[in-house]
Amino acid sequence: MRVDFAPLFSAITEMVDLQAATDAGGVFLRMMQSVVRFDDVVVFAYRDKERPLDLFSTFDAGDHEVFVSLYQAGPYLLDPFYHTARQGREGLFRMRELAPDRFFSSEYFRSYYSQTRLSEEVGFFVPLDGGITVVLSLMRREGTGVFPAGEFAMLGYAQPLVSAFARRAWPNLGAQFDGTLGGGARGRRAEPASAADRVWRKLNLTEREAGIIELVLQGHSSESIGLRLGISTGTVKVHRRNVYRKLGISSQIQLLSIYLQNLER
Repeated sequence: MRVDFAPLFSAITEMVDLQAATDAGGVFLRMMQSVVRFDDVVVFAYRDKERPLDLFSTFDAGDHEVFVSLYQAGPYLLDPFYHTARQGREGLFRMRELAPDRFFSSEYFRSYYSQTRLSEEVGFFVPLDGGITVVLSLMRREGTGVFPAGEFAMLGYAQPLVSAFARRAWPNLGAQFDGTLGGGARGRRAEPASAADRVWRKLNLTEREAGIIELVLQGHSSESIGLRLGISTGTVKVHRRNVYRKLGISSQIQLLSIYLQNLER
């Protein structure tokens, strides 16, 4: 795709003049449209284990239900972008770079992510103060195909500008997160228990069992889990069998179903 410099410079001017986040997403959209081709944009803010904030998106009502409302209800907890954001990493990443080794064959992928019908998703990760990371995602649908190497390289050149813009556009997200939690508290904020933590407690899983099963649902193989946790593959499989027996299930699809059902309660 040829760069369209007139709208690009216009969007950059809007970035420089931006005083508040009222149209920050729209400014970002216009700048990216002048550089690469894509189908949709969504911008989320993440903090610790909390429900992500929806800062901007371009979806119609039906797609908004899948990409935003349903995502915020619980599936975000299994999203590679969510886990990368919690690590505070900065940069531009393709989803497939961040996904666990069995992500694209996982029940999470088949049951939720495949509903998005995306060919590829890339994200600008921008850490802010207060343990918050803003992720500005560009999505290409199945009919559009993945981002070509040249366009992805162009996005890489834009990454420092996007990071500077996001820090200017969304400077007070901590207050928004606090508002969703009831706000008003001062002093050090304790890390909240996530919806997933509550599910594991409700299902009476030990901390080790919960850690392993969460990685299973994210799409990690037993080998990958063993490497992450510093235990043998055999030990991982024993814990997994014990959880399946405790829950009275025999497959990952049943595990995901129980997980999602308990998230909704």
